[in-house]
Amino acid sequence: MSTHYTMTATKRDRAGKGVARALRRENRVPAVVYGANKPPVLISCSEKDVTLQFLKGGMKTHMCDMDIEGEKVSVLVRDIQLHPVTDTVEHVDFMRVGPKTKLTVQVPLHFFNQEVSPGIKAKGILNIIHHHLDLRCAAADIPESIDIDMAKAEIGTAFKLGELVLPKGSEIMGHHGEDITLANIVEPTVKVEPVAEEAAAAAPAAAPAKKAAAPAAAPSAPAAKK
Repeated sequence: MSTHYTMTATKRDRAGKGVARALRRENRVPAVVYGANKPPVLISCSEKDVTLQFLKGGMKTHMCDMDIEGEKVSVLVRDIQLHPVTDTVEHVDFMRVGPKTKLTVQVPLHFFNQEVSPGIKAKGILNIIHHHLDLRCAAADIPESIDIDMAKAEIGTAFKLGELVLPKGSEIMGHHGEDITLANIVEPTVKVEPVAEEAAAAAPAAAPAKKAAAPAAAPSAPAAKK
């Protein structure tokens, strides 16, 4: 079942870049609500509330119970526009949805029980090929994630699309064939140790031997007596 959060919004009469900049100076985020065969409604939301939900993640899969000046409406985020430099939320598109509204959403894959997986314990590496899937389902049945149990996974285990347990009435979009591999556990990478000759070549050269001291000069003969 989809997770819900709440948010309040106020209507705005005009659109445009100038209006949007003025709203942002007031710590408001411009937004729009559309869908359900009704006219779109221009709104603005608290920048603090929008940022909090955005940082939590899942705004595009969590339903929002929105209060627009006393009117309650169920919506789902369909698009989020971010500032190109700061990544702050600049605009949000909300779509009106009902419990039976069907739509396609991106749902993340969650691999759990990694700590007890025999393959991971044997130093195997989880190689994730697909991090999320496009799932078409009812708005009320959007899952938080699609869970994959790794409790019995050995090295060489491949997790296939056809093995997934999906919410009732949902279907995977954009993929064909149950044999598609979502992830697998591969052998650990072995670090190759250098051979003795390479190790010797890499070792610093031995310090040169000290130059032999020159032999002492023979003592001179005593001067002849006059």
